[in-house]
Amino acid sequence: MLICHCNIIQEKEIEAAIVALLDADPWQLIVPAKIYHSLGKRGRCCGCFPNVVEIIIRVTEEYHRRSRIDGDDIVPFLDRVRGLRGHYGSRDHERRKAGHRAA
Repeated sequence: MLICHCNIIQEKEIEAAIVALLDADPWQLIVPAKIYHSLGKRGRCCGCFPNVVEIIIRVTEEYHRRSRIDGDDIVPFLDRVRGLRGHYGSRDHERRKAGHRAA
């Protein structure tokens, strides 16, 4: 699935970049800019960043569940991040109208 139309980046490329970053340091903070930097790209319109954040959360959860390193402590933190995202919302930060659909 194509996530970033500006840079033509697929979901599996983003997932592979996240796993590579987690293999290097499983406790580092991964943000969309770090993934784009590892892929040698730059965010242009950045409309795909909310989708990238969802992929980061999902892949990080799966990675830590597989590694079984303090999995009980990780999942509530990711739920908190998800809750904050729902509380503050990403649509307002993108400054787009409600009818606009990215990707």
